Amino acid sequence: MNAQTQRLAVMAAVLVAIAIGFHALTGSFLTAENLYNIAQQTAVVGIVASGMALIIVARQIDLAVGSLLGAVGVLMAWLQYTQGWSVVASLFAGLGLALAVGLFQGWLSAVIGIPSFVVTLGGLVSLRGVAFLVADGKTQPVTEPWLLALGGGLDGSLGERGSWLLGVGLVAVLLGWQLVQRRAQQRAGGVPGQAKHELLKAALAVIAVFGTVAVFNAYKLEGQEQGQGLPLPLVIWVAVVLVLGFVAKHTRFGRYVYAIGGNPDAARLAGIPVRRVMIQLNLLLAALVALAAVVAMARLNAGTNSMGTGMELTVIAAAVIGGVSLAGGSGSVGGTVLGALIIQSIDSGLLLTDVTIGWRMVVLGQVLVAAVVFDRVVQK
Repeated sequence: MNAQTQRLAVMAAVLVAIAIGFHALTGSFLTAENLYNIAQQTAVVGIVASGMALIIVARQIDLAVGSLLGAVGVLMAWLQYTQGWSVVASLFAGLGLALAVGLFQGWLSAVIGIPSFVVTLGGLVSLRGVAFLVADGKTQPVTEPWLLALGGGLDGSLGERGSWLLGVGLVAVLLGWQLVQRRAQQRAGGVPGQAKHELLKAALAVIAVFGTVAVFNAYKLEGQEQGQGLPLPLVIWVAVVLVLGFVAKHTRFGRYVYAIGGNPDAARLAGIPVRRVMIQLNLLLAALVALAAVVAMARLNAGTNSMGTGMELTVIAAAVIGGVSLAGGSGSVGGTVLGALIIQSIDSGLLLTDVTIGWRMVVLGQVLVAAVVFDRVVQK
């Protein structure tokens, strides 16, 4: 078991301990309803954190993701409600704005050489102003049923049958891919992992997927005979993590990102197009922010200029807690899932125990500090 796997195992144990502890205090933390709500609330942060992980791996940072989400979300809602645009056209307009911002910030950082911290810090302030100016600070409601379903809610889930089908398909994909990797290592003359470790990983994957489906199927609204099943925000989040995880580990682009994060100068001398990769990374994160803005807008049933306020710190914290090193070069997309769930679980548990918002902010801030300290200890 390598160091990265050990760290993820520790984070998983921490998440379980947090859940059990808060359930012992409140008696309601591990209920199907609360876990369903946590999954929905975490999805927006999780989607952005999966892209932020690769940014940090490449020794960069993006402080503007929260403000960009607010600007994109309110633009899409304003075009629908005030300007009468179709939903699809407004979504493409929001994506266009996000990509334009990502391209501009990536160009300033990769080509001009301005540190990404400075570039995105300016974006944090400016884009929040754009979010206010688009609709003059007014809330813009959205009413399209299929769009609202993407945010979860009454009709925003797969139901029991759909959830089981998706769970079976996901398990088949995970186990099949594990087998393909093992055979590829054998053909290449490498030494595959021990069989007992592979079986343990497979068993944990099956338990996690089917356990999650069972819990969410157990959540039933009043008057309903069938359970809600997997919420659509969670499905979108899982799809993003799986795709980005594959890209990071099994594509040339992903290898370039880790090489740049390990040693940018060596990567450049080895012929890696560092500037192009950095711009592509910014575009990828911008597209994920646009997707997260759609989910956030659907959850709120509106676009507001305050969407995403302070989210950039939560996203970075999720990536760091999930095992991404601030020094660059190491970390995984999958780890951000644990990081985001730990943050949201702590916040939800403190809320259930009637802790005031001030103390919740203090605790969450110190959790981030503790994650950075843990990262330093692991590196040493």
